[in-house]
Amino acid sequence: MTLEWEQVIVHSADPVALGQWWAKALGWVVVHSSDEEFEIRPEPDRLPGLDFVRIEESKKSKSRLHLDFRPDDQDAEVARLEAHGAKRVDIGQGEQSWVVMADPEGNEFCVLGQRRQ
Repeated sequence: MTLEWEQVIVHSADPVALGQWWAKALGWVVVHSSDEEFEIRPEPDRLPGLDFVRIEESKKSKSRLHLDFRPDDQDAEVARLEAHGAKRVDIGQGEQSWVVMADPEGNEFCVLGQRRQ
């Protein structure tokens, strides 16, 4: 038996707007869009993807799951994401080599520093 990682589900008040934000932030393509669901992937047939699904309740606390991204240039990527609408957030991480950010709906994600050799 095998399992293939298909996607990560992100609950959202506005799946289309948030999905479009992430598609632009990551440079990914839209593979499905409706009022209730918006799915993006790195390429049409490449997995895993992100699937934004409508949920009526708002986010109430720190996310239990978040995404980590490792860019070539952390400072440049943080600046690009901030210009795109992301915000730096403090979730109690203290001084770390990564930067915790939040998308327009408050979902946290991290922009990591350079990989240790």
